[in-house]
Amino acid sequence: MVGATLWTGLADAKLRHKLIMSLTILISVLTAVMFPLINSFALIIPVVFIFALFSAPVTSFADSATIYMLAAKKDMYGRIRLGGTIGWGLFAPLAGLIIDRHGIKWAFWGYSAILVFTLLICQWFTFEQKVVREPMQGNIFKMLSDRRWMLFLSLMLLSGVAFTTVNSYLFPYMVALGINGLTRGIALTIATISELPVLFFSNYLIDRFKARGLLFIGVFITGVRLILYAAVNSLSGILIFQLLSGLTFPLVWVAAVSYANDIAPEGMKATGQGLLGAIVFGFGAAVGGVVGGLLRGSLGGQAMFFLMGIVVLLGMAVIFLLERNYHPRQVQGIS
Repeated sequence: MVGATLWTGLADAKLRHKLIMSLTILISVLTAVMFPLINSFALIIPVVFIFALFSAPVTSFADSATIYMLAAKKDMYGRIRLGGTIGWGLFAPLAGLIIDRHGIKWAFWGYSAILVFTLLICQWFTFEQKVVREPMQGNIFKMLSDRRWMLFLSLMLLSGVAFTTVNSYLFPYMVALGINGLTRGIALTIATISELPVLFFSNYLIDRFKARGLLFIGVFITGVRLILYAAVNSLSGILIFQLLSGLTFPLVWVAAVSYANDIAPEGMKATGQGLLGAIVFGFGAAVGGVVGGLLRGSLGGQAMFFLMGIVVLLGMAVIFLLERNYHPRQVQGIS
């Protein structure tokens, strides 16, 4: 919640994006390789804190650079982001195989090795180089006092809660239903494959619905997906609903990155991506993890998915109405 905004804001203020991104990656690597060497919980806590603080802005920096380097072709961001989904699909089973054979320590060492390649690749990134005339704190406060940003971040908070509910509790829900590990792996594969066409053709979707429209469509489908998990709690139902995965996180994220870039002030583009990441993967993930866990523990997985889905849909409806009052013409056309 702190690291993403802190480092991206500092980079915008000092115009040292590549340097600060490189330093955050380097410290992330150094802390990640330490985990298998630590056998004390008291030492784990500060290492986790340092790792989280410095690894948080890496995705935000990458998104900011990607959008800037695409220039007039910003709507093609989804096809670049497609590489992340392909990487996930290829390395998830490979990582599992390596860990099964050689132990969990290789998860940290493998992560660190890949991050070193990321460090090398980012040296060819270019970022927006416009001077921020006000102090970093003043600019961030100005962004947060902008009603567009508040409505946008509120919608992203709902998204973060919803995504964390699925990512953290879908597999335990499937275990409770007696679904075995192989089938759970198949469910993950279905979800991953469903993302590919959405990301590849996201430029057409943005052209048709605009970033704001895609945000609301993606959040709506996410809420419906949560309710469907509760309504049809069977193997066939869950596998079918995994096909909706491509219309949830990928759709929302592509639209959110584009919209954050559009509404961020000049010279604050990286900070805008940092705020987006902090809300979705920081605050939203924390709220979703805690609330989802409490609901699952007290009411069960089925009720948890249903209630979370209702909250997401109601919250989205409220934000949509507020958006309509703020942008009556644009929202009327869902643009």
